[in-house]
Amino acid sequence: MYRHMKWVWIFIFFTVLIWSGYEPKDRATWVLEVLPAVIGFLILAFTYNSFRLTTLLYVLILTHMIVLMIGGHYTYAHVPIHDVINGYFGQDRNNYDKIGHLMQGAVPVMVAREITIRKNIFTAYNGWFIFFLLSFVLALSSFYELLEWWSALIMGGSADQFLGTQGYVWDTQSDMCCALVGAIFSLIVFSRLHDKKLQEIS
Repeated sequence: MYRHMKWVWIFIFFTVLIWSGYEPKDRATWVLEVLPAVIGFLILAFTYNSFRLTTLLYVLILTHMIVLMIGGHYTYAHVPIHDVINGYFGQDRNNYDKIGHLMQGAVPVMVAREITIRKNIFTAYNGWFIFFLLSFVLALSSFYELLEWWSALIMGGSADQFLGTQGYVWDTQSDMCCALVGAIFSLIVFSRLHDKKLQEIS
């Protein structure tokens, strides 16, 4: 990532983080939702010099972080933009959380793609390579669902805002499906551009 882009990236991250943390709807939920973004920032900061990612990946990661911080500020069940959208489609459920899970597939799959390519983990980028990337996303998504379950056991009723099921019995399964769809979409849309960006840093 070019130097000026790095500072723009950092400015956007902290601007949204500060906004997100200012009087959130539920402080405990905010911490749980924003913590992955903060951990991600620290990992990127520590690895910036030793394993610098492509600019495409930094942009995708920042976009994912912004989605998390917006959800943390309002809680996923109360993000205003989706209340407006749902008004047009006659839906009662706020589906902003599904955007989060689409991103949970779309971004990590590109992270896994970049690491495996640059570390030469696969000798050929064929069907088995795609199978590994999609399996990685589903494993990550299922682990996140386990974290939600464990938080519910620990926090009891106070975890409802974090779970964001809104009474939908198939929420866990649909979340994982969204992650898979997001991963497939990302591979189709970004793979060619990603290959070009990888050549620029090789």
